[in-house]
Amino acid sequence: MGTVTETYFDGATAQPVHPAARDAYAAALSEGWAGPGRLYTLGRRSRMLLEAARQSAAASLGVSADEVTFTSSGTQAVHAGVLGVIAARSEPGPLVHSAVEHSAVLHAAQWHEARGGAVAVVPVDRLGRVDPDPLAGVEGGDGASVLVVQSANHEVGTRQPVAGIAAGTDVPLVVDAAASLPWEPVPAGWSVLAASARKWGGLSGAGLLVVRKGVRWRNPFPGEDSSIREAIGEIDVPAAVAAAASLRAVVAEREELSKRMRALTERIREHIASQIPEVELPGDPVDRLPHIVTFSCLGVDGEVLLTELNRAGFAVSSGSACASTRLRPSHVLQAMGVLSHGNVRVSLHRESTEDEVERFLEVLPGIVESIRRLAR
Repeated sequence: MGTVTETYFDGATAQPVHPAARDAYAAALSEGWAGPGRLYTLGRRSRMLLEAARQSAAASLGVSADEVTFTSSGTQAVHAGVLGVIAARSEPGPLVHSAVEHSAVLHAAQWHEARGGAVAVVPVDRLGRVDPDPLAGVEGGDGASVLVVQSANHEVGTRQPVAGIAAGTDVPLVVDAAASLPWEPVPAGWSVLAASARKWGGLSGAGLLVVRKGVRWRNPFPGEDSSIREAIGEIDVPAAVAAAASLRAVVAEREELSKRMRALTERIREHIASQIPEVELPGDPVDRLPHIVTFSCLGVDGEVLLTELNRAGFAVSSGSACASTRLRPSHVLQAMGVLSHGNVRVSLHRESTEDEVERFLEVLPGIVESIRRLAR
């Protein structure tokens, strides 16, 4: 019996390593392994590489280099961004976040609440979108310490009205841009931006935290009341170099890639809607990221569907995209009020092909039907 070739459809978790990242990492390994804070020659070489990476990332994002800090992950960037803004407030108000944020935001909120802080959750509509004035229904919203709203949802792809939100409030706006940054520019107006390099083909040991000039930030973690970079601690310099190189490459190609991915996900959505009965395709069908399709099948166990698709050679996500190893119902889909069991997230990446999509669509209806038949 031959081995089934695996087709990777989980690009929203991590994209395959970009050739630019691979080349940059290999080149930086010989020069950037020493501590960049040291004064000897090897340390200075690392520091020069890190500064060049920071300037490159800043140019890709359209910000100043001194606003950019590399972190060890997107999660660390989110935690430092959210909690650091709160720590800088002399009289902290509530931490306000949307109900569909990534688990990194939810965990920061739980940590803050366990230490006596107030937390408020903003609901979303059935498409997964917050109101453009999300603080209107929050008690004490005008005095909130921070408002956290992702640029687009990591499970269903729905874009959030970041520019409208930013224009309507003076509360610091932290935007988790991990899901959208590889595919499109982040709308203007945010105060703090967090992202993860593995989402655009960098390495998993690198994230980005951008704090705009004029935004107050204070170290929320154990240690001295230091600068952001000192608070973050030592980072993997070659991974940061790889992150910057791959981000530059992705920004240059993302308009063309986004167009190609949108055509493929439109094909997936149309086929699923027409060929599989009792299926729901949550999220905005138009105002969404180009590479994500989530669907939920009534009467189908998500873990079983994931297993059968894997057996057929397709790597996809099921259950909560931020707790996929536990396969518990998605808090995102629950907040939207849509079917939250039996769901699959197909997320494409720059190497995904039309042939792979067609093979997936050929086997999917039969797999769903066989699972339903066995469950009867």
